[in-house]
Amino acid sequence: MSKLYDGDLVAWAYEQAALLRSGSLEQIDRLNIADEIEDVAKSEHRELTSRFAVLICHSLKWQFQPTHRSQSWQRTVRDQRLAIERRLAKMPSLRPLLDDEEWLSDAFNDAVRLASEQTGLEEFPDTCPWTIPQILAPDFLPS
Repeated sequence: MSKLYDGDLVAWAYEQAALLRSGSLEQIDRLNIADEIEDVAKSEHRELTSRFAVLICHSLKWQFQPTHRSQSWQRTVRDQRLAIERRLAKMPSLRPLLDDEEWLSDAFNDAVRLASEQTGLEEFPDTCPWTIPQILAPDFLPS
């Protein structure tokens, strides 16, 4: 089973799903299944972090480049908020991340890096200037 896992992950996944459905538990690749399940959770975690970083990046750009504001930036902010809310509704176990200061710091640092790359600006706050409720508020745009 390990050779199939290493050689063709998709074929391995279908095989493992069929074994599980048929009740052939003695034949399943337990360790790799456990790793793949954990990877799914990690992927969802990364997705939420990435969406927050994009949302914060555009909020920073909105605040620090007022002469460049556009409907596109506003649409990106709205779309990211909506995607975040949908993800949190579908996967409420991700919600505690919003209270994790280290997680927010990581997302903010990613946002600052993106904003710097996209604007050429380097003067951004060291920490996120907004609360999570502000960031997620439907009508919030920093001044």
